[in-house]
Amino acid sequence: MKNERGRPRSFDIDVALNNVLQVFWKHGFQNTSMNDLVEATGLKKSSLYAAFGDKSSLYLKTLECYLVLLEKNHAQILISEQDGRCAVEAFLRSLAEMLTSPHLPGGCFIVNGTADLGGSRMTEGVEVALRSALKGSELLLKERLLRAQLDKQLPSNINPKELAELFFTLIAGLAMQAKGGASREKLDLVIGHAMRAWPE
Repeated sequence: MKNERGRPRSFDIDVALNNVLQVFWKHGFQNTSMNDLVEATGLKKSSLYAAFGDKSSLYLKTLECYLVLLEKNHAQILISEQDGRCAVEAFLRSLAEMLTSPHLPGGCFIVNGTADLGGSRMTEGVEVALRSALKGSELLLKERLLRAQLDKQLPSNINPKELAELFFTLIAGLAMQAKGGASREKLDLVIGHAMRAWPE
């Protein structure tokens, strides 16, 4: 007996996932309902569940998409730029461009999501994934600063982990400023002042 093929989807799954990402990016996990996602995608709840699973599964998929976006458009700058100071500054300025883009919801998907941590409607899976994403971003900076130190671009008495924490705190602050409507020019000004603190 031949197996019947599943009914083909009548929608573009990548477009639907991007629409879901925009909603979560803007409102976070707790403040987004399935009805919001239905409205954003134009799909029925049954179609969303069939394609992606429940709300938590949807959020995790969009977080994964966002991390791919960060890797492709921003993290590569840290890797490709040979000078440590230039790498960090270029990375920060590329983030500032994204954080303030008029074509995006504003701020950082991950930083925006941290407002939900510990919330009553937060699921364990989403919370673990968000915390992991935060640690991953900080680790990325730490590894680049370690490389800079090995290349004699950072003094040996500087603790790369502590400096990474400083820059990560700066990124979180920039994201919050952008979410509140701060301009690209304002963020660039802050970054310029922050880079003057680079240890010589």
